Amino acid sequence: MLKIPLLRAAFLLLCFLVIGIRAADAKGVAWLDLGGSWRVAMEGSDETIPATVPGCIHTDLMAAGKIPDPFFGENETLVQWVGETNWIYRRSFELPDEILSRAHVLLRCEGLDTLATIKLNGTEIGRTDNMFRTYEFDVKQLLKPGANTIEIKFDSAVQFVRAKEAQRPLPTWTSPGTAYIRKEPCSFGWDWGPTLPSCGIWKKIGLVSFDTARLSDVAILQDHSQKGKVTLGITVNAAPATSAKLTAQISVRLGTREVASTVAALTNGVGQADVVITDPQLWWPNGMGAHPLYTVTVDLMGEDGALDSTTKRVGLRTLRAIQQTDTSPMHFVVNGRPFFAKGADWIPCDAFATRVTPERLRRYMEDAVAANMNTLRLWGGGYYEEDELYDLCDELGLCLWVDFKFACSTYPAFDPAFLDNVRIEAEQNVKRLRHHASIAVWCGNNEIMFFRGTNEWTDKVMSADDYYKMFRDTIGGVVRRLAPQSDYVTGSPDCGDVHFWEVWHGGKPFEAYENIHGFVSEFGFQSFPELKTGRAFTRPEDRASVDSHTMKYHERSNRMYLDAKEDGSLGTGKIMHLVNWYFRDPKDFDSTLWLSQITQAYGIEHGAEGWRREMPKSMGCVYWQYNDDWPGSSWSSMDYFGRWKALQYAAKRFYAPVLVSGVADSERIVDLYVTSDRMDDCQGKLQWTLTTVAGEKLKSGSQNVAIPNNKSEMVKSLDLHRIAPRDDSLLWLKLIIDGKTVSENLVMFAYPKELNLLDPALATSVSEKNGEFRVKVKAKHPALWVWLELDNADGHFSDNFVHLNGGATTEITVRPEKPMTRDAFQKALRVRSLFDTYAH
Repeated sequence: MLKIPLLRAAFLLLCFLVIGIRAADAKGVAWLDLGGSWRVAMEGSDETIPATVPGCIHTDLMAAGKIPDPFFGENETLVQWVGETNWIYRRSFELPDEILSRAHVLLRCEGLDTLATIKLNGTEIGRTDNMFRTYEFDVKQLLKPGANTIEIKFDSAVQFVRAKEAQRPLPTWTSPGTAYIRKEPCSFGWDWGPTLPSCGIWKKIGLVSFDTARLSDVAILQDHSQKGKVTLGITVNAAPATSAKLTAQISVRLGTREVASTVAALTNGVGQADVVITDPQLWWPNGMGAHPLYTVTVDLMGEDGALDSTTKRVGLRTLRAIQQTDTSPMHFVVNGRPFFAKGADWIPCDAFATRVTPERLRRYMEDAVAANMNTLRLWGGGYYEEDELYDLCDELGLCLWVDFKFACSTYPAFDPAFLDNVRIEAEQNVKRLRHHASIAVWCGNNEIMFFRGTNEWTDKVMSADDYYKMFRDTIGGVVRRLAPQSDYVTGSPDCGDVHFWEVWHGGKPFEAYENIHGFVSEFGFQSFPELKTGRAFTRPEDRASVDSHTMKYHERSNRMYLDAKEDGSLGTGKIMHLVNWYFRDPKDFDSTLWLSQITQAYGIEHGAEGWRREMPKSMGCVYWQYNDDWPGSSWSSMDYFGRWKALQYAAKRFYAPVLVSGVADSERIVDLYVTSDRMDDCQGKLQWTLTTVAGEKLKSGSQNVAIPNNKSEMVKSLDLHRIAPRDDSLLWLKLIIDGKTVSENLVMFAYPKELNLLDPALATSVSEKNGEFRVKVKAKHPALWVWLELDNADGHFSDNFVHLNGGATTEITVRPEKPMTRDAFQKALRVRSLFDTYAH
């Protein structure tokens, strides 16, 4: 008689382990995970292949060997049929009795991409049309004990937007018709990434079951008005609204220590309580202080015990985005203190969002901190980023400019259903993210102000009424209602920030940055990837020249012109135009790749240092772009594989907390500046040395300097016109604080190509300790942009692309990605400088 119950218990235990039931307790919310192994088939076909959920159709097809890697060569063209096709995902699952016994059972879909029709046990339960929304469906009456089936059909987004565009074209800079669908805009292609519109169950899916009620929302406001304490105003919502006696037990912890707690009674599903935190530990951006996070736990309690629970981590701070006025630029203010925003623009780090892992995100965020950044702008053409990214930015002190996902196109705000869809999308994502300390500003869109007309729509603009209806009233209204302590701007550069593209798109030299001021949130210049990255998408014959068809194919500014006459205005031509403007001709393919990166770093440094020098006239430098979503040529400082390009190393220096820099005029009068982001005043010693390009010292000097906090000042002017030949002189700068060199820089009086550099005769010595290698590099003559690399291996370099004076030595620590012996390391090590990129 005991055998059946025992077998039943064993079966339920197996379901718990395999399917993934999670419950608060016998009465609380339970989650039955429906992720894992599914099957997928093309609509109309009996052939199925294994599918992984979360996932997408492209990665499933690749895993099954049905399509080639679209990142390699020009394979992207071979897989365009995938986006033209309807796909059906199916699985069966066993339903434990515990789920059916609950009063409420909902199918929760946290991310369906995008046009989905959902059937449960053969009955259609709903349709979705927004990749960015969570959908829930009451399915209790359709479920049955034992075996159940679920099927989700995804209609082609490509066919959908094509049909919508045929009915009414929308003015756009992007793929026609794509603004009609709430799907990741850049999946349809961008000027740095591939055209791979996918579909699938891209986030968690499962059954949520509960009896009385569950938590539907927790909102946290902060009151910093009283000295020595911060009051958290916490509003708790439970659903469905019920007359049952419910309370919310609220606890706030800092680390393992509880610092405050209270209990709030709920009436009709809503309760509110104030929690006072004494001796508050404030949250500060990277470089300004610590980033302590308090954990707020809310337990929903019924008469019989716990019903649901949630936790949110908050940083105690005020963080404002002050818009531009007639007397000051846009700028950020944290805890009452204005600060200069230093960072880059973030795009999706993979064309397939489901391949993004917490480990990849951590590497990117930690590398941003290592480059002394304090800001990332989450650009509007991607998707609403992962919770893990926001968590990391909270932990690391990276301030976030958060774009809603609208970019470079007009949108059908004239359609009430579309506008309502957008409203719900905004509500869900604001509720999900608003508690994060890292969020500095919410922004309605990217660059759509350039499409804003006046009274009527035309073939080039949308009406001003529809623009403001969508971005000021609808999305802005959501932020004002749900995140009232956050700042919101309708768009970028709609709020006084600056997007400056006259260097890349207009062909102007880097000196054009000197005429731009304010909060510069987009500017950039492209470079080619390094050879290791290039090998990931090319064949040997493709690497004969950067003008090969495949190299150009992976440079998206070329994409639409591949079959047209190439006149030098294309992306590859634009890169080489400024390479040749500032540098000499590279001697071979590999040197061309590296010299393009040096050119990119040289140009972005020119802008960044200038804007930092002139603060508070300028208060932000956010270059385009931080990362890539596939391997190729782009504006990034970190390539698709996470390899640091020359620009990333340059950013580490030009974003240093204290920066020394110099500006030389045509008469070789050099103004020397010290710029500090520190919270405190300090003293330093400025040293300068003037040499010939051969390394002969012409003059030197030093002086003590007072360095006020959060300020930039000119500290000395040098008149060198009598002793500094324009094309034969280098001015070396060094700033020392408390005996430590905190910043070094180099002032040139001519373009690098005009300098007749000597062979620096670089010499190296290597020591090893605990798997790390210390490489000492010495230059006989001045060496510009000295860099190390490892053949066929990756590693973390403490610095790279550095300038070395004649007779000087630098030490660079290298930690290989995989363990290496000292002998193998020395064989793989390559040390080069600008001199080595030229033919001699």
